[in-house]
Amino acid sequence: MATMVSSAGGLLAMLNETHPMLKFHALYNLNAFVDYFWPEISTSVPIIESLYEDEEFDQRQRQLAALLVSKVFYYLGELNDSLSYALGAGPLFDVSEDSDYIHTLLAKAIDEYATLKSKVAESNDEAQVDPRLEAIVERMLNKCIVDGRYQQAMGMAIECRRLDKLEEAITRSDNVHGTLSYCINISHSFVNRREYRHEVLRCLVKVYQKLPSPDYLSICQCLMFLDEPVAVASILEKLLRSENKDDALLAFQIAFDLVENEHQAFLLNVRDHLSNPRSRTSESVQPGNNDTGSAQNENPGASEDVEMTDGSHASDGSLNDMDPIEASYAERLTKIKGILSGETSIQLTLQFLYSHNKSDLLILKTIKQSVEMRNSVCHSATIYANAIMHAGTTVDTFLRENLDWLSRATNWAKFSATAGLGVIHRGHLQQGRSLMAPYLPQSGAGGGGSPYSEGGALYALGLIHANHGEGIKQFLRDSLRSTNVEVIQHGACLGLGLVSLGTADEDIYDDIKNVLYTDSAVAGEAAGISMGLLMVGTASEKASEMLAYALETQHEKIIRGLALGIALTVYGREEEADTLIEEMTRDQDPILRYGGMYALALAYQGTANNKAIRQLLHFAVSDVSDDVRRAAVLALGFVLYSEPEQTPRIVSLLSESYNPHVRYGAALAVGISCAGTGLSEAISLLEPLTSDVVDFVRQGALIAMAMVMVQISETSDSRVGTFRRQLEKIILDKHEDTMSKMGAILASGILDAGGRNVTIRLLSKTKHDKVTAVVGLAVFSQFWYWYPLIYFVSLSFSPTAFIGLNYDLKVPKLEFLSHAKPSMFEYPRPTTVSTAASTVKLPTAVLSTSAKAKARAKKDAEQKGSAEKTAAARTESSSSSTSQKSSGRGKSSAEKDGDSMQVDSPSSASEPEACFEILTNPARVVPAQEKFIKFLEESRYVPVKLAPPSGFVLLKDLRPTEPEVLSLTDAPSSGSTAGQQAAASSAMAVDEEPQPPQPFEYIS
Repeated sequence: MATMVSSAGGLLAMLNETHPMLKFHALYNLNAFVDYFWPEISTSVPIIESLYEDEEFDQRQRQLAALLVSKVFYYLGELNDSLSYALGAGPLFDVSEDSDYIHTLLAKAIDEYATLKSKVAESNDEAQVDPRLEAIVERMLNKCIVDGRYQQAMGMAIECRRLDKLEEAITRSDNVHGTLSYCINISHSFVNRREYRHEVLRCLVKVYQKLPSPDYLSICQCLMFLDEPVAVASILEKLLRSENKDDALLAFQIAFDLVENEHQAFLLNVRDHLSNPRSRTSESVQPGNNDTGSAQNENPGASEDVEMTDGSHASDGSLNDMDPIEASYAERLTKIKGILSGETSIQLTLQFLYSHNKSDLLILKTIKQSVEMRNSVCHSATIYANAIMHAGTTVDTFLRENLDWLSRATNWAKFSATAGLGVIHRGHLQQGRSLMAPYLPQSGAGGGGSPYSEGGALYALGLIHANHGEGIKQFLRDSLRSTNVEVIQHGACLGLGLVSLGTADEDIYDDIKNVLYTDSAVAGEAAGISMGLLMVGTASEKASEMLAYALETQHEKIIRGLALGIALTVYGREEEADTLIEEMTRDQDPILRYGGMYALALAYQGTANNKAIRQLLHFAVSDVSDDVRRAAVLALGFVLYSEPEQTPRIVSLLSESYNPHVRYGAALAVGISCAGTGLSEAISLLEPLTSDVVDFVRQGALIAMAMVMVQISETSDSRVGTFRRQLEKIILDKHEDTMSKMGAILASGILDAGGRNVTIRLLSKTKHDKVTAVVGLAVFSQFWYWYPLIYFVSLSFSPTAFIGLNYDLKVPKLEFLSHAKPSMFEYPRPTTVSTAASTVKLPTAVLSTSAKAKARAKKDAEQKGSAEKTAAARTESSSSSTSQKSSGRGKSSAEKDGDSMQVDSPSSASEPEACFEILTNPARVVPAQEKFIKFLEESRYVPVKLAPPSGFVLLKDLRPTEPEVLSLTDAPSSGSTAGQQAAASSAMAVDEEPQPPQPFEYIS
């Protein structure tokens, strides 16, 4: 318009005219000027509203009136009114228009629609959503899909519960596989309700299966979330029966990925649903796979490997009667059953941890020498640290070399010392029984050994077979039934809970319940925890039975065991657990409220659910019991472990609380959620807590710091070295409190856990929670009340290994590239004798004087050289020694060290460090290193899947005709472990081997 309009008064006056065309003209022009004259128009809103409501008025003119009123209300900030009139504007409300008004109202409309849909879904009402609102949301969704903004469309479709539009957006996108993986991520991150998340995943599985080349890895992960073992089994079977070898490799890879999620009951279900090869002799295969339980029950000495061997012999025997396709299926089936039962991965992990063991016995030696014999807490802590440090490596050299010192453990300390063997030999399934035989209760004999070592041995068996207990279950049940000694019952209950984790076996439950009903405090506590382990994540009715008994009994220990057990039963059940959580958190008994905090933590584990966080923070600051407040803060660590960077921010204020229990909880919350990440913010938050005024806060902070720093090298964060020195200082300080000294000893163990080859991981690579690991840390955090539960931390360890496997599940020789400086991810350097010895004996500190200086000083003194020359030589050599950082080992070894260092130093100083390194399969690959790993271009093998190379990776052989070279991995010897221990001890003794003599001329 050429003319400038300075007021809307004239147009507003037109609205009072009788002729409809004049009113239409006024509305049309007011709509164009509303952005400038809305204050003036707002005075006439009632008139415009009446036009909208006038049914004699033309439909289009009424819609125009509605749009005008909507815009005025928008400018007045009344978004609800604005939206309701915008809905009346029909097609005139143009979603494609690029204006603030449209953007704001669209956001409002989508929020409103999403809220209504959620309410309808949650209340199961058939309440109608306004069809006009639905039309606007649909128009927006269609516009996003047409414009190619698929991610926006998927986000809105998920939020608005429009799975039909979600499916449309995925199928029409350019990169369907990428879009699907994006969808899986957002369904885990942003969909709060478990039921709805399952609906989304079902929709995704449906889309996946329609694709021409389905991504079976992702489908099976989704099906695992949905707990549909039959569907997984049918996919695996289809791949195994394929004539293409690559499909079989993919099936093996899927099986390994599922095993990584550690869901024992699900895996066994999948295995049992795989059909046997079709042939007339297929019956001969069956007994090997299904009746192993009875075979093992008849022969209690049988070890778990019976299962695999039976299956393979049976299938081998029947191969001749099958056609080739069935024969190859039978062979593949045997392999995949071995993988699904967990045996293949456990065996390979055991070999890896044994052959790559780099634990430093000098650290343990230093701890042992500095701990007073009278202090049983530190004595036990040293045994715990040794077990954690050698977890899964089968190396018990330290125990064998210090049998006298070990024998000083009495009563429960003896129970813990025996159980420690279970952690060291974790996964040694073939020989678990024979290793523990000397300590186990002897049937028929009237309790020959100490009940403490017998109970500890049963607990150790549980730790060895944790989550893979088919072969040992029956033996533990028999041991539990045949004893009335509460210490042995305690060990047997914990062992049974561990081996049958999450299997919900009714018979075992009844056995444990009988122990609980004896109302013995010691056995009852273990029975309560064990029931929880058995029923983990089943949300079964048994929880109310346990709660009823907890309210009846007088024993605090039993109530605490049951409180934790109830929390474990609702693991991962999210909103399903709300009524039980409500009941527990409102109870008058602080121990049950304490259990309620753990129930909240485990029901919402890894979801970062706002409602759960709000509840926990409320209890953390308002409950009257310190125990409950501590548990509430600690529980935040479990809820937030999928988003570790959030935790330090959320607990930072709590870490400065006046209440030491809350500070302790904050430290462990950070330790649990940021475990193995080396997160800078987490370390900064924990640092001041390690020098807190209260001893148990220091203990918690030291343990948490070790959990955060596990597998982080000093090069990538210098604070790791500082922390190691701080631990040494605390352990050697005679005036340090026992509590914080115990924390430092345990932290030393966790920092170097599993021979420096494991990290703490609560999420698998596919973002599925690792049940065993989360449960392990939840029970580990109970060590506040009961030290033997410290060993549960070993359940959360996962090896930082890349293990490439060929079709035969053997480890072929393969080199690959780590595109980072070797020092970034190297093992910590071994400690030297001199530092350890000198710090224990505390002589005058002259650590920087070099070996060379001593040698030259001695030589010059003999030659009666001039004093000036001697002094010059001393200063020159001492300065060179400082740069070399060499430290002598007493006088004679110092001379040898000095010479060897002098040879090495010039080359190391002049040569810059390489910016990559070549690793050979199997290799240690820490989580931070995964992004630097690349396969060489000319490599003979390529991985089956493109995901980051870590864990078990199936390799496709590009040159199958050439002979394969296998990597020889050391395995723990199959006979008695004495030979292996000797080998290990000799390997450990390399440090103390004297240097070879210098070259010399022999004159007769």
